[in-house]
Amino acid sequence: MKRILMLSTGGTIASRETGSGLSPAITSEEILCHVPGIRSLCQVETLQLMNLDSTNIGPSHWLRIAAAVEEHYDGYDGFVITHGTDTMAYTSAALSYLIQNSPKSIVFTGSQKSIALDDTDARQNLYNSFLYAAAPDSHDVSLVFDGKVILGPRARKERTKSYNAFSSVDFPEAAVIRDGRLIRYLGTRAYPDGARPDFYHTLEPDVLLLTLIPGMSAQVLLQLKDSYRAVICQSFGVGGLPGGGGGEFAQAVGAWVDSGKTFVVTTQVPYEGSDMAVYQVGQQVKQRYPVLEAYNMTMEAAVTKLMWVLGQTEQPETIQELFYRPVQNDLIR
Repeated sequence: MKRILMLSTGGTIASRETGSGLSPAITSEEILCHVPGIRSLCQVETLQLMNLDSTNIGPSHWLRIAAAVEEHYDGYDGFVITHGTDTMAYTSAALSYLIQNSPKSIVFTGSQKSIALDDTDARQNLYNSFLYAAAPDSHDVSLVFDGKVILGPRARKERTKSYNAFSSVDFPEAAVIRDGRLIRYLGTRAYPDGARPDFYHTLEPDVLLLTLIPGMSAQVLLQLKDSYRAVICQSFGVGGLPGGGGGEFAQAVGAWVDSGKTFVVTTQVPYEGSDMAVYQVGQQVKQRYPVLEAYNMTMEAAVTKLMWVLGQTEQPETIQELFYRPVQNDLIR
């Protein structure tokens, strides 16, 4: 029987009503007691890392979660991490970059309702997560929710209340779980015996996500230049800046990159990614300035990948090389 470690971080799955709203208060052991059937799948131990609303989880917590996996990696066959749904797509993406090429499965899950309620999705999500983590050929970072297995950097929360909260964006689900059966849609990677992941220990949190709106002044970029090391600009459609290569926005981008900062263009459209070569307003900018493009990376993947990349290097050529290097199918070109 495989040994699985459950790492608890809080979230709705661990919440109780306080009189002023839900707040995480249920411990990892209490969570596990609500789903006794898990012990028929594997041997389970738990570790309470934190008990936070996921709104309060950020880069320092991602590093802490990754460090806990690294510390216990040799003692277990897989990991299940319970997490709040609001930022779980960011955390699953971040862990995909902090722990790469893992022969063991690292599974994120949570719920839209507390596990203490009778009418909840928490118990099924938790059971499915352990089923997947303990299954042969389950590797790397994934998110299991509502019967779907989604690669870590491909997940996005698209619904605030419904049980089918997460989707796999621009990439197939890795598997589904129906009536206790795991059905894989994607082939699995074969790891040699004794293989270990590549663990990383640094992130650069000074990354800004800026969403354009019609009529926005380019001055916002100049005003923020001294506060951030990089900006990811969510542009319109397939990607372009107002005024094209000769407009005020392009000039602000020039000032940004001339100061040694990184500028990435993505799209605010949820699906199908960016392609700055299509329209003049994008092509001119990309021809004139050394900007990066996120293509079909999710917003969460682009943000966390850039934090990881900037945590490894300050060299523009290496930043570009690492940003465009696919990790767990986060980028398809």
